[in-house]
Amino acid sequence: MDKKMSIFLVDDHEMVRLGLKTYLMLDPEMTVMGEASGGHDAIKQIDDMENLPDLVLMDLKMPDLDGVETTRRLIESYPTLRIVMLTSFMEDDQVVAAIQAGATSYVLKTVSAEDLIYAIRGAMKGMPVMSGEVSQALTRGMRKQAASSEDVGLTEREREVLLLIADGKSNKEISDELHISIKTVKTHVSNLLMKCELQDRTQLAVYAHRKGWVK
Repeated sequence: MDKKMSIFLVDDHEMVRLGLKTYLMLDPEMTVMGEASGGHDAIKQIDDMENLPDLVLMDLKMPDLDGVETTRRLIESYPTLRIVMLTSFMEDDQVVAAIQAGATSYVLKTVSAEDLIYAIRGAMKGMPVMSGEVSQALTRGMRKQAASSEDVGLTEREREVLLLIADGKSNKEISDELHISIKTVKTHVSNLLMKCELQDRTQLAVYAHRKGWVK
């Protein structure tokens, strides 16, 4: 028999991990090589592994580090790693964020066991697998994202900084959250002021709210 497909589980609910592990281990071609209850723990465990898992099943909402940011960091370190987002949430912006972070597929926890296996096998081949409703959410999210930024030509990173400014974050807090230097944050703020033709951070925050970019 060929080498088994190794899977790593990331979910903050122990019963979910147990259920997934129990089902996946029934497949003779799959093995669960590890599990974590949060993003930081997942990254640490995977960093310490001698052999990487073939695929990570990633929860979206976790208390310490969410699935999108965990995915982004893992893909930055291990570009060939396959990640399938497995979640109960399907907001348009979350689907877009997960795919942009590097997830191959976005699967809802309401999916059947057979469809989950299909998504895992598809991801291993580099083939995105999503339900019709998730695909529609992705399309809507991409359209909204394009419409939100096209009028002033904001980059995705500038948009992230703008939303954090609108949330009242300081440069230091933005630096910590986005894992970039304070100097880089200041550069993004200067670019935002220039592109939006505004004078200060308060005006940027008001601008973001008026555009409807802030929930």
